[in-house]
Amino acid sequence: MGNEIRLVDLAARIGARLDGDGGIVVKGVAPIEEATAGQVTFLANPKYSGFARTSAASAIIAKGRVEGSRAAFLLSENPYYAFACAVELFHRPMRPKAGVSPASQVHPGARLGKDVTVSSFVVIEDGAVVGDRTVLYPGVVIGEGASVGEDCLFYPHVVLYHGVRVGARVILHAGCVIGSDGFGFAPSREGYKKIPQVGTVEIGDDVEIGANATVDRAALGVTRIGRGSKLDNLVQVGHNVAIGSDTVIAALTGIAGSCRIGSRVMIGGQAGLAGHLEVEDGIMLGAKCGVADTLRASEAKAWSGIPAIPHPTWLRMVTLLPKLPELFRRVKRLEEGKNPKGEE
Repeated sequence: MGNEIRLVDLAARIGARLDGDGGIVVKGVAPIEEATAGQVTFLANPKYSGFARTSAASAIIAKGRVEGSRAAFLLSENPYYAFACAVELFHRPMRPKAGVSPASQVHPGARLGKDVTVSSFVVIEDGAVVGDRTVLYPGVVIGEGASVGEDCLFYPHVVLYHGVRVGARVILHAGCVIGSDGFGFAPSREGYKKIPQVGTVEIGDDVEIGANATVDRAALGVTRIGRGSKLDNLVQVGHNVAIGSDTVIAALTGIAGSCRIGSRVMIGGQAGLAGHLEVEDGIMLGAKCGVADTLRASEAKAWSGIPAIPHPTWLRMVTLLPKLPELFRRVKRLEEGKNPKGEE
């Protein structure tokens, strides 16, 4: 397929129902406030409905038609997902040509699959295995005995330490470090004795990890990230952490050692989790959340604040905070036997 497609065909490709002229040809995608004729946009948040009425886009992917809009509509129960499918159709991923650059260093004891791309200054050490069609951009290091599955994409300067195991279709963005030593030190009168970190890291299929994120190897055993989980830039995963499947973690989150994070958990940016606790399946943590103890889904599905408390309670607390000075003054006047409002 080229860069042009009729709306009737686009609807079929993204699983949407067409409401409008299926013969219209579109050539690309754009944000709703910037889209022009010949482009497709999307509406997932109702607060942007006003843009739908004024947008010059040829088509809008949405849950329902917006009255007053001149565009055709591609109706979907999940417009965000449908739009992602549309973007893929117009922007095919770029893939470098397969082959091993003469400027790379591949140990004779390493094993490469079919159609692997090994760019300049990549280092692949003894005993490492790289699966079919995997792409390694410049500066990637695959440590001794590490294994990488099929169809992976490692951007520049990704580092896999020795013995790390990565599944299929994993995307690691620039500067990721997988398998660095966990933060383990035994205090003594002479100072801190480093505890050898002799475990490993296992990353499941279809995981994506953002730029400059770090996943520490286990002290003993395995640090594990489950299938389909997504970690944003600058996330720190401590040693012996276990993260379930389809969990998403936003930027600057720090997870201390031996935490157990369930499946389908959502963690907001800059959250911090203390060690040796559990976050059960399906829980949502707000941005800057400070988790000091195990969180149970039976108690609340959404948690916020420092320390983390159920989100509805946190909302009530932050609503009251600006009123505290006045409440304090009124209580003080009551204690002094005066009118709480300060009236004579």
